[in-house]
Amino acid sequence: MSKTRAQIARKHGAAAAGIPAASAPAASTAPRSNGNMLLIAAAATAVLLFGYYHLLALGQMSQLADGLTMPDMMFGGYGTAHIADLRAAMDEDALGQLSYLHKTAGTLFPLIFGIAWLLLIQLNVDRRWLRWLLWLPPLVFAAVDLWENVAIDALLAGSAPDDGQVALASALTVARWVLLGLSCVGGLLAVLLPATVRGKVPVRPVGPAGLTAESR
Repeated sequence: MSKTRAQIARKHGAAAAGIPAASAPAASTAPRSNGNMLLIAAAATAVLLFGYYHLLALGQMSQLADGLTMPDMMFGGYGTAHIADLRAAMDEDALGQLSYLHKTAGTLFPLIFGIAWLLLIQLNVDRRWLRWLLWLPPLVFAAVDLWENVAIDALLAGSAPDDGQVALASALTVARWVLLGLSCVGGLLAVLLPATVRGKVPVRPVGPAGLTAESR
């Protein structure tokens, strides 16, 4: 009686039965490895940009404004009086430098931070509804941060702004910092939540015949 391939594989191995060895697990780890490398690069760049933009560049801008704090760094918001003081303290060159800073580091930071956090959540959360929930803060943060840059430049350039313009820019600044904090919390949850909550299913070992233990 001739033996089936499964019988030959159990007795002599998968190669003798002409069954190719399973290589799916090794192949499936390659995209994740590449994703982790991109994540590390993007996260490191975002951290460096955060330090340069907030701790160094905006701090130096305060020196050009008689020590007044830049609106971007005022977590609790600001009023018309502070904007008026800044307009009086900053000359045209200082205002040009702040606008240039907003267009360079102030634009790159929210974009790269958003990309890094989206990738972090993508790699660690498979459950779709949870992924979108955690994606929401960094997506909105990037949009609000870019809008805030434009709003602050508009306050300091041209004619004196009205109370409504100042209130809008102040609200954007507060929202920006709140969203940044929520994004960081979301990143931690994407890593620290139990695998079952994140929808991560452990890979089962594959046998010689390319079948999992359950399917055999």
